[in-house]
Amino acid sequence: MSGTRVLVAGASIAGPALAHWLRRRGAEVTVVERAPELRPGGQAVDARGIAKEVIRRMGLDAEVRAACTDTAGAHTVDADGNVLETYSAEDNGGDGYIAEIEILRGDLSQVLYDDTRDGVEYIFGDRIAELTQDADGVDVTFAGGDQRRFDLVIGADGLHSALRATVFGPHEQFVRHLGLVLAFYSVPNKFDLDRWLLDYQESGRSAGLRPIQDAIRAMAMFSFPSADFDVDYRDVEAQKRLLRERMDGFGWLTSDILAHLDDAPDFYLDQVAQVVMDRWSSGRVGLLGDAAFSASPMSGAGTGLALVGAYLLAGELAAADWDPEVGFAAYEQRMRSFVEANQEIGRLHVHSVAGAGAEPSIDFESQEFADLIERAINGVELPDYAGVPDSGTRVGPGA
Repeated sequence: MSGTRVLVAGASIAGPALAHWLRRRGAEVTVVERAPELRPGGQAVDARGIAKEVIRRMGLDAEVRAACTDTAGAHTVDADGNVLETYSAEDNGGDGYIAEIEILRGDLSQVLYDDTRDGVEYIFGDRIAELTQDADGVDVTFAGGDQRRFDLVIGADGLHSALRATVFGPHEQFVRHLGLVLAFYSVPNKFDLDRWLLDYQESGRSAGLRPIQDAIRAMAMFSFPSADFDVDYRDVEAQKRLLRERMDGFGWLTSDILAHLDDAPDFYLDQVAQVVMDRWSSGRVGLLGDAAFSASPMSGAGTGLALVGAYLLAGELAAADWDPEVGFAAYEQRMRSFVEANQEIGRLHVHSVAGAGAEPSIDFESQEFADLIERAINGVELPDYAGVPDSGTRVGPGA
Protein backbone atom coordinates (compact mmCIF):
# COMPACT_ATOMS: atom_id res chain seq x y z
CA MET A 1 0.00 0.00 0.00
CA SER A 2 1.36 3.42 -0.99
CA GLY A 3 0.54 5.61 2.00
CA THR A 4 0.26 8.56 -0.40
CA ARG A 5 -1.45 11.42 1.44
CA VAL A 6 -4.29 13.00 -0.54
CA LEU A 7 -6.44 15.96 0.50
CA VAL A 8 -9.84 16.20 -1.19
CA ALA A 9 -11.84 19.44 -1.00
CA GLY A 10 -15.60 18.84 -1.04
CA ALA A 11 -17.87 16.24 0.57
CA SER A 12 -20.88 16.18 -1.72
CA ILE A 13 -20.64 13.38 -4.32
CA ALA A 14 -17.37 13.63 -6.26
CA GLY A 15 -15.25 14.00 -3.11
CA PRO A 16 -16.51 10.96 -1.15
CA ALA A 17 -16.59 8.87 -4.37
CA LEU A 18 -12.94 9.72 -4.98
CA ALA A 19 -12.14 9.00 -1.33
CA HIS A 20 -13.61 5.51 -1.77
CA TRP A 21 -11.33 4.69 -4.70
CA LEU A 22 -8.23 6.43 -3.36
CA ARG A 23 -8.42 4.44 -0.16
CA ARG A 24 -8.91 1.19 -2.06
CA ARG A 25 -5.81 2.05 -4.10
CA GLY A 26 -3.77 2.50 -0.90
CA ALA A 27 -3.84 6.25 -0.27
CA GLU A 28 -4.38 7.98 3.06
CA VAL A 29 -7.31 10.30 2.42
CA THR A 30 -8.55 13.46 4.13
CA VAL A 31 -11.73 15.19 2.96
CA VAL A 32 -12.35 18.80 4.00
CA GLU A 33 -15.82 20.34 3.68
CA ARG A 34 -16.59 23.97 4.49
CA ALA A 35 -20.19 23.18 5.51
CA PRO A 36 -20.62 22.07 9.13
CA GLU A 37 -22.26 18.82 8.05
CA LEU A 38 -23.54 17.00 4.97
CA ARG A 39 -26.10 19.06 3.09
CA PRO A 40 -29.50 17.30 2.82
CA GLY A 41 -31.99 17.24 -0.04
CA GLY A 42 -31.17 18.98 -3.29
CA GLN A 43 -32.15 18.08 -6.80
CA ALA A 44 -32.61 14.52 -7.97
CA VAL A 45 -29.46 13.22 -9.66
CA ASP A 46 -29.14 10.28 -12.01
CA ALA A 47 -26.79 7.43 -12.84
CA ARG A 48 -26.94 6.08 -16.36
CA GLY A 49 -24.95 3.65 -18.45
CA ILE A 50 -21.33 3.29 -17.41
CA ALA A 51 -21.94 5.18 -14.14
CA LYS A 52 -24.11 2.28 -12.95
CA GLU A 53 -21.14 -0.03 -13.48
CA VAL A 54 -18.99 2.21 -11.29
CA ILE A 55 -21.59 2.00 -8.52
CA ARG A 56 -21.56 -1.79 -8.88
CA ARG A 57 -17.76 -1.90 -8.65
CA MET A 58 -17.95 0.24 -5.51
CA GLY A 59 -20.15 -2.44 -3.94
CA LEU A 60 -22.89 0.13 -3.36
CA ASP A 61 -25.58 -0.91 -5.82
CA ALA A 62 -27.99 -2.13 -3.14
CA GLU A 63 -27.50 0.93 -0.92
CA VAL A 64 -27.95 3.38 -3.77
CA ARG A 65 -31.05 1.69 -5.12
CA ALA A 66 -32.57 1.52 -1.61
CA ALA A 67 -32.22 5.32 -1.34
CA CYS A 68 -33.66 6.10 -4.79
CA THR A 69 -36.70 8.32 -5.25
CA ASP A 70 -38.70 5.42 -6.73
CA THR A 71 -39.99 7.68 -9.48
CA ALA A 72 -42.05 5.69 -11.97
CA GLY A 73 -41.76 8.29 -14.70
CA ALA A 74 -42.73 11.80 -15.74
CA HIS A 75 -45.85 13.48 -17.09
CA THR A 76 -45.69 16.80 -18.88
CA VAL A 77 -48.92 18.64 -18.20
CA ASP A 78 -50.83 21.71 -19.36
CA ALA A 79 -51.99 24.57 -17.13
CA ASP A 80 -55.05 22.53 -16.08
CA GLY A 81 -53.01 19.47 -15.18
CA ASN A 82 -53.97 17.43 -18.24
CA VAL A 83 -51.23 14.99 -19.27
CA LEU A 84 -49.56 15.83 -22.58
CA GLU A 85 -46.66 13.35 -22.71
CA THR A 86 -45.47 10.45 -20.57
CA TYR A 87 -41.94 9.13 -20.00
CA SER A 88 -41.31 5.92 -18.06
CA ALA A 89 -38.28 5.10 -15.91
CA GLU A 90 -38.12 1.86 -17.91
CA ASP A 91 -37.51 3.66 -21.20
CA ASN A 92 -34.18 2.97 -22.94
CA GLY A 93 -33.21 0.26 -20.51
CA GLY A 94 -33.45 2.60 -17.53
CA ASP A 95 -31.24 5.26 -19.15
CA GLY A 96 -33.98 7.51 -20.51
CA TYR A 97 -35.35 10.90 -19.51
CA ILE A 98 -36.21 9.52 -16.07
CA ALA A 99 -33.33 7.27 -15.09
CA GLU A 100 -33.65 3.88 -13.42
CA ILE A 101 -31.28 5.12 -10.70
CA GLU A 102 -32.55 8.51 -9.54
CA ILE A 103 -31.65 9.74 -6.06
CA LEU A 104 -31.64 13.06 -4.23
CA ARG A 105 -28.17 14.60 -4.21
CA GLY A 106 -28.12 14.68 -0.41
CA ASP A 107 -29.16 11.03 -0.14
CA LEU A 108 -26.39 9.87 -2.47
CA SER A 109 -23.92 12.01 -0.55
CA GLN A 110 -25.01 10.25 2.64
CA VAL A 111 -24.56 6.79 1.10
CA LEU A 112 -21.02 7.67 -0.04
CA TYR A 113 -20.13 9.23 3.32
CA ASP A 114 -21.42 6.22 5.26
CA ASP A 115 -19.36 3.99 3.00
CA THR A 116 -16.09 5.86 3.61
CA ARG A 117 -16.26 7.54 7.02
CA ASP A 118 -14.55 4.73 8.95
CA GLY A 119 -11.50 4.67 6.68
CA VAL A 120 -11.27 8.31 5.61
CA GLU A 121 -10.63 11.43 7.69
CA TYR A 122 -13.46 13.95 7.28
CA ILE A 123 -13.06 17.55 8.45
CA PHE A 124 -16.31 19.55 8.44
CA GLY A 125 -16.66 23.27 8.97
CA ASP A 126 -13.24 24.08 7.54
CA ARG A 127 -11.64 24.87 4.19
CA ILE A 128 -8.34 25.37 2.44
CA ALA A 129 -7.18 28.95 3.11
CA GLU A 130 -3.76 28.76 1.46
CA LEU A 131 -1.63 26.21 -0.32
CA THR A 132 1.88 26.15 -1.70
CA GLN A 133 3.23 23.29 -3.76
CA ASP A 134 6.73 22.19 -4.65
CA ALA A 135 8.20 19.21 -6.48
CA ASP A 136 7.54 16.85 -3.57
CA GLY A 137 4.25 17.92 -2.01
CA VAL A 138 1.67 20.55 -1.12
CA ASP A 139 1.67 22.61 2.07
CA VAL A 140 -1.88 23.47 3.10
CA THR A 141 -3.09 26.00 5.65
CA PHE A 142 -6.68 25.50 6.73
CA ALA A 143 -8.98 28.38 7.65
CA GLY A 144 -9.15 26.92 11.16
CA GLY A 145 -5.39 27.41 11.52
CA ASP A 146 -4.12 23.85 11.05
CA GLN A 147 -1.10 23.42 8.75
CA ARG A 148 -0.40 20.10 7.04
CA ARG A 149 1.47 18.65 4.09
CA PHE A 150 0.00 16.34 1.46
CA ASP A 151 1.32 14.57 -1.61
CA LEU A 152 -1.70 15.54 -3.73
CA VAL A 153 -4.68 17.89 -3.43
CA ILE A 154 -7.91 17.37 -5.40
CA GLY A 155 -10.67 19.94 -5.76
CA ALA A 156 -14.10 18.32 -5.81
CA ASP A 157 -15.83 21.42 -4.48
CA GLY A 158 -18.34 22.09 -7.22
CA LEU A 159 -19.21 24.72 -9.79
CA HIS A 160 -18.00 27.56 -7.56
CA SER A 161 -14.77 25.74 -6.62
CA ALA A 162 -12.62 27.83 -4.30
CA LEU A 163 -9.64 25.58 -4.97
CA ARG A 164 -9.98 26.10 -8.73
CA ALA A 165 -10.05 29.87 -8.23
CA THR A 166 -6.96 29.72 -6.00
CA VAL A 167 -4.83 27.56 -8.29
CA PHE A 168 -6.16 28.08 -11.82
CA GLY A 169 -7.74 31.53 -11.92
CA PRO A 170 -11.03 33.41 -11.34
CA HIS A 171 -14.41 31.80 -11.90
CA GLU A 172 -15.18 34.04 -14.88
CA GLN A 173 -12.33 32.42 -16.76
CA PHE A 174 -13.95 28.98 -16.73
CA VAL A 175 -17.66 29.19 -15.83
CA ARG A 176 -20.00 29.63 -18.81
CA HIS A 177 -23.58 30.66 -18.02
CA LEU A 178 -26.03 28.92 -20.38
CA GLY A 179 -28.90 31.37 -20.01
CA LEU A 180 -31.08 29.42 -17.57
CA VAL A 181 -31.59 29.41 -13.78
CA LEU A 182 -32.82 26.42 -11.73
CA ALA A 183 -34.30 26.25 -8.24
CA PHE A 184 -35.21 23.30 -6.01
CA TYR A 185 -36.71 22.89 -2.55
CA SER A 186 -38.88 20.41 -0.68
CA VAL A 187 -42.55 21.13 0.04
CA PRO A 188 -45.38 19.34 1.87
CA ASN A 189 -46.94 16.79 -0.46
CA LYS A 190 -50.35 18.44 -0.63
CA PHE A 191 -50.59 17.96 -4.38
CA ASP A 192 -51.73 14.30 -4.56
CA LEU A 193 -48.32 13.38 -5.93
CA ASP A 194 -47.61 9.67 -6.19
CA ARG A 195 -44.66 8.10 -8.05
CA TRP A 196 -44.86 10.36 -11.09
CA LEU A 197 -42.99 13.59 -11.72
CA LEU A 198 -45.17 16.42 -13.04
CA ASP A 199 -43.71 19.11 -15.30
CA TYR A 200 -45.38 22.23 -16.69
CA GLN A 201 -43.55 24.35 -19.29
CA GLU A 202 -44.50 27.56 -21.05
CA SER A 203 -42.51 30.28 -22.83
CA GLY A 204 -39.13 29.12 -21.58
CA ARG A 205 -40.18 28.77 -17.93
CA SER A 206 -41.05 25.58 -16.08
CA ALA A 207 -42.50 24.43 -12.77
CA GLY A 208 -42.52 20.87 -11.53
CA LEU A 209 -43.03 18.48 -8.65
CA ARG A 210 -41.26 15.20 -8.16
CA PRO A 211 -41.79 12.42 -5.61
CA ILE A 212 -39.16 11.67 -2.98
CA GLN A 213 -38.89 8.80 -0.53
CA ASP A 214 -40.48 10.87 2.23
CA ALA A 215 -44.14 10.32 1.29
CA ILE A 216 -45.32 13.43 3.14
CA ARG A 217 -43.03 15.73 1.14
CA ALA A 218 -42.23 16.40 -2.51
CA MET A 219 -39.48 18.24 -4.37
CA ALA A 220 -40.45 21.48 -6.12
CA MET A 221 -38.53 22.52 -9.24
CA PHE A 222 -38.47 25.77 -11.20
CA SER A 223 -36.53 27.09 -14.16
CA PHE A 224 -36.51 30.40 -15.98
CA PRO A 225 -34.36 32.00 -18.67
CA SER A 226 -31.89 34.69 -17.69
CA ALA A 227 -29.31 36.22 -20.00
CA ASP A 228 -27.00 36.89 -17.07
CA PHE A 229 -26.76 35.87 -13.42
CA ASP A 230 -25.39 38.24 -10.82
CA VAL A 231 -26.99 36.99 -7.58
CA ASP A 232 -24.50 35.75 -4.99
CA TYR A 233 -24.92 31.99 -4.72
CA ARG A 234 -24.68 32.36 -0.92
CA ASP A 235 -27.40 35.07 -0.62
CA VAL A 236 -30.48 32.91 -0.09
CA GLU A 237 -32.92 35.78 0.49
CA ALA A 238 -31.91 37.49 -2.75
CA GLN A 239 -32.31 34.19 -4.56
CA LYS A 240 -35.82 33.74 -3.20
CA ARG A 241 -36.78 37.24 -4.29
CA LEU A 242 -35.45 36.52 -7.76
CA LEU A 243 -37.43 33.29 -7.99
CA ARG A 244 -40.67 35.00 -6.95
CA GLU A 245 -40.12 37.81 -9.45
CA ARG A 246 -39.34 35.54 -12.39
CA MET A 247 -42.15 33.05 -11.71
CA ASP A 248 -44.80 35.68 -10.95
CA GLY A 249 -47.99 35.00 -12.91
CA PHE A 250 -46.87 31.56 -14.09
CA GLY A 251 -49.73 29.08 -14.37
CA TRP A 252 -50.53 25.58 -13.14
CA LEU A 253 -49.76 25.05 -9.40
CA THR A 254 -46.97 27.61 -9.27
CA SER A 255 -48.49 30.00 -6.73
CA ASP A 256 -49.37 27.13 -4.36
CA ILE A 257 -45.82 25.76 -4.60
CA LEU A 258 -44.25 29.18 -4.03
CA ALA A 259 -46.39 29.59 -0.90
CA HIS A 260 -44.06 27.08 0.82
CA LEU A 261 -40.85 28.82 -0.22
CA ASP A 262 -40.04 30.50 3.10
CA ASP A 263 -40.50 27.25 5.04
CA ALA A 264 -38.13 25.22 2.85
CA PRO A 265 -35.21 23.76 4.82
CA ASP A 266 -33.19 22.93 1.70
CA PHE A 267 -33.67 25.77 -0.80
CA TYR A 268 -31.23 25.84 -3.71
CA LEU A 269 -31.00 28.22 -6.67
CA ASP A 270 -28.16 28.68 -9.12
CA GLN A 271 -27.33 29.38 -12.71
CA VAL A 272 -27.19 26.59 -15.26
CA ALA A 273 -23.54 26.72 -16.19
CA GLN A 274 -20.68 24.65 -17.50
CA VAL A 275 -17.01 24.64 -16.57
CA VAL A 276 -14.70 24.55 -19.58
CA MET A 277 -10.96 24.21 -18.95
CA ASP A 278 -7.95 23.37 -21.12
CA ARG A 279 -6.51 21.24 -18.32
CA TRP A 280 -7.75 19.85 -15.02
CA SER A 281 -4.46 19.79 -13.13
CA SER A 282 -1.55 22.01 -12.18
CA GLY A 283 1.43 20.28 -10.63
CA ARG A 284 0.18 18.27 -7.66
CA VAL A 285 -3.29 19.82 -7.65
CA GLY A 286 -6.12 18.33 -9.71
CA LEU A 287 -9.85 18.87 -10.20
CA LEU A 288 -12.80 16.48 -10.36
CA GLY A 289 -16.53 16.68 -11.02
CA ASP A 290 -18.26 20.03 -11.46
CA ALA A 291 -15.12 21.86 -10.33
CA ALA A 292 -13.34 20.57 -13.44
CA PHE A 293 -16.01 19.89 -16.05
CA SER A 294 -19.54 20.76 -14.98
CA ALA A 295 -21.93 19.77 -17.76
CA SER A 296 -24.81 21.53 -15.94
CA PRO A 297 -27.89 19.89 -14.38
CA MET A 298 -29.54 20.04 -17.80
CA SER A 299 -27.14 17.37 -19.04
CA GLY A 300 -28.48 14.85 -16.54
CA ALA A 301 -24.88 13.68 -16.22
CA GLY A 302 -23.19 15.56 -13.40
CA THR A 303 -23.31 12.61 -11.02
CA GLY A 304 -22.24 10.13 -13.68
CA LEU A 305 -19.26 12.29 -14.63
CA ALA A 306 -18.28 12.57 -10.96
CA LEU A 307 -18.51 8.82 -10.31
CA VAL A 308 -16.69 7.81 -13.49
CA GLY A 309 -14.11 10.53 -13.01
CA ALA A 310 -13.43 9.40 -9.43
CA TYR A 311 -12.83 5.84 -10.58
CA LEU A 312 -10.49 6.88 -13.38
CA LEU A 313 -8.60 9.53 -11.41
CA ALA A 314 -7.77 7.20 -8.52
CA GLY A 315 -6.96 4.36 -10.90
CA GLU A 316 -4.67 6.37 -13.16
CA LEU A 317 -2.81 7.96 -10.23
CA ALA A 318 -2.22 4.55 -8.68
CA ALA A 319 -1.22 3.06 -12.06
CA ALA A 320 1.33 5.89 -12.41
CA ASP A 321 2.75 5.07 -8.96
CA TRP A 322 1.26 8.38 -7.78
CA ASP A 323 3.26 10.48 -10.23
CA PRO A 324 0.89 13.48 -10.65
CA GLU A 325 2.09 14.48 -14.10
CA VAL A 326 1.55 11.02 -15.56
CA GLY A 327 -1.59 10.16 -13.57
CA PHE A 328 -3.42 13.43 -14.18
CA ALA A 329 -2.61 13.35 -17.90
CA ALA A 330 -3.92 9.80 -18.30
CA TYR A 331 -7.10 10.64 -16.36
CA GLU A 332 -7.78 13.62 -18.59
CA GLN A 333 -7.07 11.68 -21.76
CA ARG A 334 -9.63 9.04 -20.79
CA MET A 335 -12.31 11.53 -19.65
CA ARG A 336 -12.12 14.41 -22.13
CA SER A 337 -14.33 13.03 -24.95
CA PHE A 338 -16.88 11.69 -22.45
CA VAL A 339 -17.08 15.11 -20.81
CA GLU A 340 -17.45 16.95 -24.11
CA ALA A 341 -20.33 14.72 -25.22
CA ASN A 342 -22.21 15.37 -21.98
CA GLN A 343 -21.58 19.09 -22.16
CA GLU A 344 -23.02 19.13 -25.66
CA ILE A 345 -26.14 17.35 -24.37
CA GLY A 346 -26.45 19.99 -21.65
CA ARG A 347 -26.28 22.87 -24.13
CA LEU A 348 -28.81 21.23 -26.46
CA HIS A 349 -31.23 20.61 -23.59
CA VAL A 350 -31.04 24.24 -22.41
CA HIS A 351 -31.79 25.45 -25.92
CA SER A 352 -34.75 23.10 -26.30
CA VAL A 353 -36.25 24.31 -23.00
CA ALA A 354 -35.48 28.00 -22.99
CA GLY A 355 -34.28 28.80 -26.49
CA ALA A 356 -31.06 30.12 -24.94
CA GLY A 357 -27.71 30.02 -26.68
CA ALA A 358 -26.89 29.42 -30.31
CA GLU A 359 -29.30 27.55 -32.57
CA PRO A 360 -28.54 23.81 -32.31
CA SER A 361 -26.82 22.39 -35.36
CA ILE A 362 -28.12 18.87 -34.90
CA ASP A 363 -31.31 17.05 -35.86
CA PHE A 364 -32.78 15.44 -32.72
CA GLU A 365 -34.17 12.62 -34.86
CA SER A 366 -30.86 11.89 -36.58
CA GLN A 367 -28.36 9.09 -36.13
CA GLU A 368 -25.82 11.78 -35.25
CA PHE A 369 -27.86 12.71 -32.19
CA ALA A 370 -28.38 9.05 -31.23
CA ASP A 371 -24.61 8.55 -31.43
CA LEU A 372 -24.06 11.62 -29.24
CA ILE A 373 -26.43 10.21 -26.61
CA GLU A 374 -24.60 6.89 -26.65
CA ARG A 375 -21.23 8.63 -26.19
CA ALA A 376 -22.66 10.65 -23.32
CA ILE A 377 -23.96 7.55 -21.54
CA ASN A 378 -21.34 4.89 -22.30
CA GLY A 379 -18.53 6.64 -24.16
CA VAL A 380 -15.68 5.87 -21.79
CA GLU A 381 -13.69 2.77 -20.90
CA LEU A 382 -13.36 1.57 -17.31
CA PRO A 383 -9.99 -0.23 -17.10
CA ASP A 384 -9.66 -3.08 -14.64
CA TYR A 385 -6.28 -1.67 -13.51
CA ALA A 386 -4.70 -5.09 -13.19
CA GLY A 387 -1.73 -4.93 -10.86
CA VAL A 388 -2.91 -1.74 -9.16
CA PRO A 389 -3.55 -2.10 -5.40
CA ASP A 390 -7.21 -2.65 -4.55
CA SER A 391 -8.27 -3.43 -1.02
CA GLY A 392 -11.56 -4.69 -2.44
CA THR A 393 -13.16 -4.06 0.93
CA ARG A 394 -15.86 -1.73 2.15
CA VAL A 395 -14.92 0.59 5.00
CA GLY A 396 -18.26 1.91 6.24
CA PRO A 397 -20.73 0.49 8.80
CA GLY A 398 -22.25 -1.79 6.15
CA ALA A 399 -18.90 -3.47 5.44
